[in-house]
Amino acid sequence: MDIHNLPEGTTVDDVAKAHVADLEAQEKYGVQYLKYWVNESCGKVFCLVDAPNPEAAHRCHHEAHGLVAEKIIELQPELADGFLGRDIQTDAAGAVLLPGGAADERDPGIRTILFTDIVESTTLTQTLGDEAALALFDVHNTVVRNALTDQGGREVKHTGDGIMASFVSAAAAVKCAAQIQRDLAKHADNQRDRPLKVRIGAAAGEPVEHHHDLFGCTVQLAARLCSHASPEQILVSNVIAELCLGKGFAFQDVGEVALKGFDRPVRAHAVAWADKAIAAA
Repeated sequence: MDIHNLPEGTTVDDVAKAHVADLEAQEKYGVQYLKYWVNESCGKVFCLVDAPNPEAAHRCHHEAHGLVAEKIIELQPELADGFLGRDIQTDAAGAVLLPGGAADERDPGIRTILFTDIVESTTLTQTLGDEAALALFDVHNTVVRNALTDQGGREVKHTGDGIMASFVSAAAAVKCAAQIQRDLAKHADNQRDRPLKVRIGAAAGEPVEHHHDLFGCTVQLAARLCSHASPEQILVSNVIAELCLGKGFAFQDVGEVALKGFDRPVRAHAVAWADKAIAAA
């Protein structure tokens, strides 16, 4: 994937013409430009390309239109599918369209990353035994996966004692997290001798923010917020709270929290998941 900072005055039509020029030049360099995401508000374009090496992709861009990438990162196809989606719709020019959006609404490439973590999973195994603990963990897996299906999320991977997922919509991620907590609360009411609690963290961001890692900073922030959350709590980044303004969600500003791996405290918000407004949002 290559990342472009668009020069001032560059339009969406200019990007489409540049992509066509790439397609015309790609065979010479043994590359194949597959699709691209346009983030007009941030002035960035993210291109997914199948290339033998970054240099070949760079040379193709340079010859085709001169708009060379600021960054090029190598990634596994399954990783891109997990974060960005497998069944992607594009317009005639190759721009990725926003799932569920208007016919010509472009996907800006922003994703919300969500983590769940089973509270005291090791203790549960030691207390209940392997078989009973695994059965309880299966409840978590089923609840989370059902919520992902309902809210349009994609499972990126299972972490052993939780699940990592990706969403196009920040609001959908919040609704998913709330659904998970509500469903597990119902399970706890019915299985008081075997309570199952999770903590959830979520953050939103662009595909590449630093260290040439796909959603690296966003993934790290979501994971750290999850670790920092209390049992049955949903902690989200300030960006998510801002993206969900006017969506009917109830957030509690918990202030700035110190998170491992971050030089500065990060402002976080707790989702009031028992609030009926979330179910109707």
